[in-house]
Amino acid sequence: MRSSHWLYICITTFLLSACKKSSDDAPPTKNQYEYAFSSGTEGWTGDFSDYPNDPGVEQLYELTFSHAGLPSPLNAADGALKQSGVNRSDDLFMFIKKKITGLRPGYNYTVRITVDFATNVANNMVGVGGSPGENVYIKAGAVATEPMKVLNTIENWYRMNINKSNQSNSGTDMKVIGNFANGSNENTYIIKQLTTTVPLTVKASPQGEIWLVIGTDSGFEGRTTIYYNSIKAMVN
Repeated sequence: MRSSHWLYICITTFLLSACKKSSDDAPPTKNQYEYAFSSGTEGWTGDFSDYPNDPGVEQLYELTFSHAGLPSPLNAADGALKQSGVNRSDDLFMFIKKKITGLRPGYNYTVRITVDFATNVANNMVGVGGSPGENVYIKAGAVATEPMKVLNTIENWYRMNINKSNQSNSGTDMKVIGNFANGSNENTYIIKQLTTTVPLTVKASPQGEIWLVIGTDSGFEGRTTIYYNSIKAMVN
């Protein structure tokens, strides 16, 4: 009788433990984040890398980031993140980033990003160093630590602290999802949509955070001005 009682307790304890473990290990629900920038940046910030640490270089490269309305002939009442720079280094990287919180610490997430942006560069344009459309590559990534530029003291250039690779090449942290050409034969502003096709995987930090990062990696030695009109991210 006593042995049967202990057997019952052991089985019950095992089942309760198994149920609890299954619940803890179950994948979290899908999290969808949408940003339309109608009234502000919604916590997104912008920065630049792949340029030399020289006096007055930001002014020389005309580096700017701001919240703005869409350019004509698009609806100016629609908000956007406007980012612009002159690629005097033949390698300028312009990027925006946003921290996502409230995720499961240490969990491996898959991230899908969709970006709508305005571009006025027609297909097959010719430019110094490359096309202002096809040779300006759009990249997207998801990482556990804040993506930022850091000074490489050996070459005295600002580089990224994540692996984005260069221009047409994807890195381990950012993937090429398309280019800046507007898909038409006219140099007029059009909204273009790009979506990640290669899965982005990231392990959430111990604080349950990841960073979304999107940018233009340019081989065109001139000005690129991009208007990010909306961004969607599915994290699961």
